[in-house]
Amino acid sequence: MNIQIFGKSKCFDTKKAQRYFKERRIKVQDIDLLRYGMSPGEFDSVLRAVGGIDALINWDSKHEDITLMKYMDNPRAKEDKVFDNPALMKTPIVRNGKKATVGYAPEIWATWE
Repeated sequence: MNIQIFGKSKCFDTKKAQRYFKERRIKVQDIDLLRYGMSPGEFDSVLRAVGGIDALINWDSKHEDITLMKYMDNPRAKEDKVFDNPALMKTPIVRNGKKATVGYAPEIWATWE
């Protein structure tokens, strides 16, 4: 099992995800999303696993670009905007190979063990 956790340092759900895997003694690779972002391959893999760009966007954010993105019809334009600005992503993003989850999802992670 090769778990990657993409998160923000001040995100409580990211900390809960890290604690979930630590308690089960599962090794993880923690990646600061705001500092390092995602590679294009990782981004495309996550998009396919979670079902598209709308599942990856943090719609509750107060970021000014979120308001604009609510009115965008072109999913490719949304993808480009989110890839260029990782602060718009909902965290944590947890990857296990080709599988991925967005947000705190211990019920799904339990099936990976």
